Amino acid sequence: MEDMIFYDRLQFAFTITFHYIFPQLTMGLSLIIILFKGYYLKSNNEIYNDAAKFFMKIFAINFTMGVVTGIPMEFQFGTNWAKFSELTGGIIGQTLAMEGTFSFFLESSFLALFIFGEKLMGQKLHFLTGFFVFLGSWASGYLILATNAWMQHPVGYEVLANGKFVLTHFSELFSNPWLLPAFLHNQMASLVTSSFVVGSIGAFYLLIKKHEAHGKLFLKTGVIIGLISSLLVAFPTGDLNAKNVAKYQPAAFAAMEGIFETEEAGAEIVLIGQPNMVEKKLDNKIAVPNILSFLTYQEWDKQIIGMDHFDKSELPDNIPALYYSYHIMVGLGTIFIGIMGISMLFLYRKKLYSFKPLLWTILFLVPFPFIANLTGWYVAELGRQPYLVYGLLKTVDGVSPTVSSGNTLFTLLGFVALYMLLGLLFLVLVGKTIYHGPQHQKH
Repeated sequence: MEDMIFYDRLQFAFTITFHYIFPQLTMGLSLIIILFKGYYLKSNNEIYNDAAKFFMKIFAINFTMGVVTGIPMEFQFGTNWAKFSELTGGIIGQTLAMEGTFSFFLESSFLALFIFGEKLMGQKLHFLTGFFVFLGSWASGYLILATNAWMQHPVGYEVLANGKFVLTHFSELFSNPWLLPAFLHNQMASLVTSSFVVGSIGAFYLLIKKHEAHGKLFLKTGVIIGLISSLLVAFPTGDLNAKNVAKYQPAAFAAMEGIFETEEAGAEIVLIGQPNMVEKKLDNKIAVPNILSFLTYQEWDKQIIGMDHFDKSELPDNIPALYYSYHIMVGLGTIFIGIMGISMLFLYRKKLYSFKPLLWTILFLVPFPFIANLTGWYVAELGRQPYLVYGLLKTVDGVSPTVSSGNTLFTLLGFVALYMLLGLLFLVLVGKTIYHGPQHQKH
């Protein structure tokens, strides 16, 4: 049984990790595209229109890959997690169906119109199609996060005699206190990824001295939006998210902060340290006293409950993975703020476009927002364990009893091979698009 749960979780973790490489870029990129298109309508400067159409090509490639890699996850609900689907389908099925029916079709329909319909529709309607692509992509994120928020903090439900969950108040799905902070944090994080991609392409063009006018626009846009979104990821959205975890999932909060023992007179914030699960402590710890209590409750000496307060069965089942994921996410976020802050200073002094060390830094920084986003999701999902629906349905009770671990492992290996090919195809297509650069067309 333990092997079955392990492989079911591993398969879903792999497929969703690979899948989320793509939506985190499309959600943020959709906003940047309509900003470019809006500036074109305002200024009538063709460079902004070129930029909008160029990044919509990259958006389209990402969107296609996101669809292809997202479909298998839906099937896993019926194969590996059939019991979970049977018990909770009356609730999570509604938001997932809304995402597919409304958001996906809105996004895909208007994406085709944006790419192929500019000359036919005119510029204002072309902008409107881009806006609907943005609306569809953000609505998709909202509905997926409404599903996840219910799993993290279930509201508006009733459990029937047969163990099935039914929704008693539909509106509570969308007024869930977990939802808005999680959604805003996720969207700002997606903007970090997309702005770094835009900025890195601009840095690349300036370094190879090709498409330099577009390169300057892309770099400037990436730095400005990158700094704003990096700050918003930390505060207020990250701060609100952390406070929700402390309030509704205190065991997860203690684990991700590395608090093994309850501290009476205020909790320290750990900068560096390695969880020692044998001796129940952090090795080689560097910490600042009382800061965590102040950040969480605005009181220097407020007590924060440690892991010693909880029964072992209620603690996350992989504390080191949760702890490291959280600190990688926070550490990278801090680095992003620093680098974008320095870049903004150079931009203000009109030295950014010619300062090669910073251009190379921005260019090679591009994978790290993806890593930060993924580790952020690991924090959310590892922290919810050992539950699928927090406090109500344990992971062990949601697996399919008829799907063996051997079957799951076999299909996992197939997914790995297929997704590696898809990843290679994605890199080739995006690489060719970037190499050809923005195409300037007269209207």
